[in-house]
Amino acid sequence: MKILLFFLFLANVLYSQEKCNFTFDEKSGKKIIIGKIEREDFMDTVYSVWFKDEYENYLPDTLAIDTLKNKLKDCKFEIIFGTWCSDSRREVPRFLKILDLCSFPEENVRMIAVDRNKTAGSVDIGDKKIHLVPTFIVYKSGEEKGRIIEVPDETLEKDLLKILN
Repeated sequence: MKILLFFLFLANVLYSQEKCNFTFDEKSGKKIIIGKIEREDFMDTVYSVWFKDEYENYLPDTLAIDTLKNKLKDCKFEIIFGTWCSDSRREVPRFLKILDLCSFPEENVRMIAVDRNKTAGSVDIGDKKIHLVPTFIVYKSGEEKGRIIEVPDETLEKDLLKILN
């Protein structure tokens, strides 16, 4: 029984190390998220306003979405962003809407929130070489295929198609 409790404790510690935390932005003094997050973390009242507005009001290119659906097999995404960043507050909800319209599995999307220094608390992203946020990293069959950094060249869905073609 003691061994089982030890392993449950250890699993909880390891899981919580990658879970999001709240801190305060040094520039604005407002509460921000850092660390690995899940979509429900956006539902906090501080974040839900901008998230819901951008998600609901974005009208992606339906032709691009139809084409994307067939290209997403074996893909995974990492989204590194800041809740303090206006580009992130605009692009992340839009990106998630695109993935939702493609019926993309949520478990293949890893979202990491960073502070202005591009650190994510207990989540080490130093090897990702993040300079601007948001950064959307596209993986296909385990290999990085490309990135959309800060703002898309055309639209998120068209830039994704370019990366996956």
